[in-house]
Amino acid sequence: MNPEKYCEDKTRGSGSSFFYAFLFLSPEKRRAMMALYAFCREVDDIADEIKEKEVAIPKLVFWQEEIDRVFEGVARHPVGKELMWTIAHYPVEKEQFTEMIEGMLMDVSGKPMVTDDDLMLYCYRVAGVVGLMSIAVFGYTHEQSRQFALKMGDALQLTNILRDVYEDTKIERIYLPQQTRAKFKVTDQDIRQGFTDNAQTNANLKALLQYYLDKAEQSYQDALAALPNEDRQSLTPSIMMGAIYYAHLAKIKAVDFDVWQQPARLTPLKKIWVAWKAYRYEKKAVKKGLPLKVSF
Repeated sequence: MNPEKYCEDKTRGSGSSFFYAFLFLSPEKRRAMMALYAFCREVDDIADEIKEKEVAIPKLVFWQEEIDRVFEGVARHPVGKELMWTIAHYPVEKEQFTEMIEGMLMDVSGKPMVTDDDLMLYCYRVAGVVGLMSIAVFGYTHEQSRQFALKMGDALQLTNILRDVYEDTKIERIYLPQQTRAKFKVTDQDIRQGFTDNAQTNANLKALLQYYLDKAEQSYQDALAALPNEDRQSLTPSIMMGAIYYAHLAKIKAVDFDVWQQPARLTPLKKIWVAWKAYRYEKKAVKKGLPLKVSF
């Protein structure tokens, strides 16, 4: 299959919120972002779908070797070939691909998240570096924009974790760190079963989830505060991604954290509507000097 078409199909088929922000890009930037996202999907699917470590780890090693080949100009896989085109046109760094693979190895290892530092390292590897890759494609002139990308990555990944906290237990993963859960008196079993008829357990669980929702909201605000005005227009796609994920966060609040019974999912129509509103707002806001926001 044509490498460009392979990456487009991989991106479309994932149902990701990112796809709806890509629609507003130029054809060249959209092609690059779909290549990057297809790579993320390839390695993420290995981590999520292959239960045997002895099978998953060699597959991730293949992707590290393929990234080496990408930067040597001899990629074999369709995604690798598209990444060759991408790095020829945009300054995406090799280290960022390696960090993403390291994040997937954290998943495959099966080691529990113990501290908030463990969680934030994971967020950096699986989301922060995606933010850095993205702004390399979108274009930026100010070094401070890298901090914007990293903080937005934290916000998006924390939102993912809250949205998928129940779904992740089905593949034996709990991303909420053990030390923090201990402070809130929340056990592994509490995470697996969700809200029950035990009022105290429910209160503890809700307090824990509120703690991480507050961290997510602060990360969104920190991201916007870090974005230099000079790069606001070029990084509008990142703001659009943030808006879509913030809508997920709003949905989590709307169901009062009970994602066990009421999944906090957005329809494709809702995602494109949020992306469109964010795009329209930013076009006007840049000209008129209106404040940044992620809630639409």
